[in-house]
Amino acid sequence: MARITGSNGARTAAAIRQAALGLIYRQGFAAMNLRDLAAEVGIQPSSLYNHITSKQALLFDLMQEHMQTLLDSTDAALAAAGPGLMERLRAFLAHHVLYHMERRQEVYIANFELRALDPPNHRQIVAMRQDYEARLMALLEEGVALGELVVGDIPVTAYAMLAMLTGICTWYRPSGRLEKAELVALHTELALNGIRRR
Repeated sequence: MARITGSNGARTAAAIRQAALGLIYRQGFAAMNLRDLAAEVGIQPSSLYNHITSKQALLFDLMQEHMQTLLDSTDAALAAAGPGLMERLRAFLAHHVLYHMERRQEVYIANFELRALDPPNHRQIVAMRQDYEARLMALLEEGVALGELVVGDIPVTAYAMLAMLTGICTWYRPSGRLEKAELVALHTELALNGIRRR
């Protein structure tokens, strides 16, 4: 990548984060080195430290930003949904699928590089993941209480649903046969078919 001419600190920091996402996604965190990252952005390796404190801190920042964006956008989707349980549950599921289609690199890194985090950073990201999972569990619990859903085990069901829906980030291609909206609808129905009261 050519040097960012006339760049300011914010633009350079954003370019570093974007380049890091691509490199970690393609090479893995362990294989990515800061010299390659600097070359990708078009700056000297020593200049990286004007924007990051360490390679570990960069990974944590990328994961934390991903999780906070996921939490905030999920809350916005739930707030925009209708008041009914099924409307909110559909909104959660649809948002999850769409988010994971559109942010493949962030999702991949957050799932497969979690092991690369230092223990304190690992605990923080896991806590954010648990906050997210708790939103789905609360919807499932409400659905069971209302008699609209049949769920044998709330946590196991939530984890199974999330695993199925998240899988789309490994195979979705924008040039594929189905449009995003069709894939979102199909996945939402697949997830609901296993828990709706007949």
